[in-house]
Amino acid sequence: MKRVLIVKTSSMGDVIHTLPALTDARQADPSIVFDWVVEEGFSAIPNWHPAVERVIPIAIRRWRKHLQDATTWREWRQYRQELRALNYDAIIDAQGLVKSAFFATRQARGPHFGFDWHSAREPLASLCYDRRLRVVWGQHAVERTRQLFAQALGYRLPDQSGDFGLQQRFPWQRNSQKVVCLHATTRADKHYPEEYWRDVLQRLGAAGFQVQLPWGLKREQQRAQRLAEGLGHVEVLPRLGLTQVAEVLAGARGVIAVDTGLAHLTAALGVPNLMLFGPTDPALVGGYGERQCWLEARQFTAPEGSVVEPEVFRSLTPERVWQRWLQLLEESQ
Repeated sequence: MKRVLIVKTSSMGDVIHTLPALTDARQADPSIVFDWVVEEGFSAIPNWHPAVERVIPIAIRRWRKHLQDATTWREWRQYRQELRALNYDAIIDAQGLVKSAFFATRQARGPHFGFDWHSAREPLASLCYDRRLRVVWGQHAVERTRQLFAQALGYRLPDQSGDFGLQQRFPWQRNSQKVVCLHATTRADKHYPEEYWRDVLQRLGAAGFQVQLPWGLKREQQRAQRLAEGLGHVEVLPRLGLTQVAEVLAGARGVIAVDTGLAHLTAALGVPNLMLFGPTDPALVGGYGERQCWLEARQFTAPEGSVVEPEVFRSLTPERVWQRWLQLLEESQ
């Protein structure tokens, strides 16, 4: 049996984009098992994949805010002890950052693999690896990670598209009349305008759909409440854990989403997913897999006289979103 440690700590989308590489590796070697170092807030995700045996949570984001606390250093010692409990056949740093290399990769015992100077997000991280691997930029994040794993573990990359390995755990409910709208994301300029959202929600209601709005932070709950105001077919969900959110997404007929981590979870589940892009590039971070599509604001001409915030989305009108949504539903039958 080969035991491999993965270092991929965050963000949610990045963690999800790593899953197909595990499926590739397990297909090449059915005996392989993985341990995974991941930020504590995303620790549920690796457990969903059948090739993962042990998840080692790390709390860099929280620790660096409380460096003077004794609890922080006690947790660090416990984390490092757990990380060094085993000698690994390979340690793969799929993050490519200096902090991941120092706090995780170099702390573990075994040969270290990672992106080379020209491939890593932070080139200095490559100095921490025993084997530095070239993976060209300009590809979807899923494909870059699959290529990294194939080189590190010495197998031929499968010809077919990557498989996240989640659809048996969270089967898609194809006949549902529920639609999930993922309105929340970290960057303000990636938010689809609220007046546009209201228009889309009204169209969904007129077509007989029930809409669910998840949220994570208080400001996201407040936005959801504004969007749902006066619309009886729109439900603002309670705050949910990641596994509960995955179950909600798998129970939907489809999802309309901004560029956010939960949209990539939707893609991993194989649920029909229409992503709305403003400032970011869908060629690199668009939904990966079956029944995934997107609209990119810069592909369209903005209507004259309209004013919305953020302005980057002015051209991506509710009518354009609605027509592409209907097309996605037809394609997904």
